[in-house]
Amino acid sequence: MAIQVRRIYEDVLDTDGARVLVDRLWPRGVSKQRAHLDDWCKDAAPTTELREWYGHVPDRFAEFSRRYLVELADAEHAPAVDELRALAAKGTLTLLTAVKDPDISEAAVLAEYLRG
Repeated sequence: MAIQVRRIYEDVLDTDGARVLVDRLWPRGVSKQRAHLDDWCKDAAPTTELREWYGHVPDRFAEFSRRYLVELADAEHAPAVDELRALAAKGTLTLLTAVKDPDISEAAVLAEYLRG
């Protein structure tokens, strides 16, 4: 499976394959036309409570990852995870996020989870 993580603010690349936004909230300053999305899979995103607790504080990333992996395994997230796995099985999947550092984002945790 070819799964990559990119910021939604970056230019669209021919190598992106299926482009899926995995943030629960729509990114500021990005029109739906400019986003060039194949899907917006907000049901794969962490819960609001977990997202707000994390706040993209780098020192919390390890604990955030642990908690988010628990969420990804629950029944509420299962349909969204299954949808993303199906897209990845067809070709390159690009998980998009609006955060400044995608390496410590839910998209990075989700990508590792999908690669499994």
